[in-house]
Amino acid sequence: MASELDTAALPDDVETLRAMLAQRDALIAERDAALAERDAELRNAGYEIEKLKVQLATLRRDRYGRSSEKLAAEADQLEMLIGDLEEDQAEREAAAAERERQGKGKSGNQRKPATRRPLPEHLPRETVVHEPVLACRCGCTDPARLTRLGESVTEVLEKIPARLKVIRHVRPRYACRACEAMLQAP
Repeated sequence: MASELDTAALPDDVETLRAMLAQRDALIAERDAALAERDAELRNAGYEIEKLKVQLATLRRDRYGRSSEKLAAEADQLEMLIGDLEEDQAEREAAAAERERQGKGKSGNQRKPATRRPLPEHLPRETVVHEPVLACRCGCTDPARLTRLGESVTEVLEKIPARLKVIRHVRPRYACRACEAMLQAP
């Protein structure tokens, strides 16, 4: 079709003009559809290029990037985070069960003493023994005359960057056989 509209070449009949306009609209719709398809192909090609660039960057980072030791440390950190989340979830479930139990008619006056849950067994432990000064009221300093009665154990969670460990502080209790004095480190 010509770019300039020649009005003398147009028919005078309205129906013929409508048919010509419908034909022209169909041709424009075909061209628009072809252009849209070409645009979609170009967009998909661009997405594919970006995807390949990301894959290449990932492969380069894996090949030349951080060492596997750092990745193992990150995996350990993730395991600790998972453990913390599991503990938090267990605490929430226990609190919900406690609220449910209290809601069933138990009186709120009966409270259990607050006890701390033991630290997980999978954590590494370090034991520090605090021996008392071996001197009692009767003046004896002979360890053979002292009897070990037991010990007090306190566990402290220590956070070291990239790892956790439990330090056990053990304070043995001794009793003197002569004066029955108790000895224990503070």
